[in-house]
Formats: sequence, C-alpha cells, structure tokens
Amino acid sequence: MENCDTNTLSVTPQVVLSPCAACKILRRRCAQKCVLAPYFPPTQPAKFIIAHRVFGASNIIKFLQELEESERADAASSMVYEATARLRDPIYGCAGAICHLQNQVNELEAQLAKAQAEIVNMQVQQTNLMNLICMEAAQSPQELSPQQSLDNFYEENTSLLWEPLWT
Repeated sequence: MENCDTNTLSVTPQVVLSPCAACKILRRRCAQKCVLAPYFPPTQPAKFIIAHRVFGASNIIKFLQELEESERADAASSMVYEATARLRDPIYGCAGAICHLQNQVNELEAQLAKAQAEIVNMQVQQTNLMNLICMEAAQSPQELSPQQSLDNFYEENTSLLWEPLWT
C-alpha cells in the first residue's frame, strides 16, 4: 500500500456534483473548467436543448471559447433567444420579429400623427367659431353675454342643418 501523506498531494481534483445541462444532454463528463457550465446550469436543460437544436454543441462551444469571459453570458443568452426565434420562424428568426415590431411602431406613429392633426384641426375650428361669435357680438347692438351669443349663433345656424335635402 502506498503511504498517502497530505503534503505529497499537491492538487486534488474537485468533484462536480451535478453536470451542467449541456453535459447531461450530450452524455459526457462535465469537467471542472467546462465552458458551458456557467451558462447552461443543470436546472435549465431546455436552454441548451433549444440552442443545441439550432446551432449544435460544437458551434456553441467554439463560439463561447472565442469570446472573453465577460462577454460569454450575453452571447449564450443571445444564442438561446435566437434559437427560440428560429424555432418559431425558421426563415427569419429574430429579424422577422424585429421587422414585425418596426411595422407596428410605424403604424402607431402614423395613428399618432393623424390624431395630432385632428386635434390641431379641432383647435382651429374652435378658434374660428369663437371669432365668428365675437364678430356677431360686435355687430349686434345689444350687449349679450358670451353664452347668450353662443346660444343665438346656434339657433340661427342649426336651422340649416335640419332643412330637408330634397323637396
């Protein structure tokens, strides 16, 4: 038997209790320095399944290894998002979703511009109506309140609205 002294063992390998979702799905041993482990935890296997289905495991690993560690989390998240979009829309993926959202924004901007134009039009109509009332009040010899002027204006001009179109 060998004598195991703690001083002679310089490095003890750490045992990974649960392999990452990627290693579980690929049925391989999850190494201590597994590049996929931080981004595909064992509790979220669906994330890796979706990304693996679209990009493939070797491409995911290659892509993550080419990036700095500070950028890897965002890249893994982006791959999962793009893969999800590709499964929904195999032709356009995220670009299709972005295009759809841009079309919605354009439609809403057009509706907003139309509503703003209607507001300006109504304000102009209100101003013209007030000018007509003031002109009528100035021509009238009797002193009327603005409400009485408005009532008189409506009485004089609503009869035109109710005349029959044909006789």
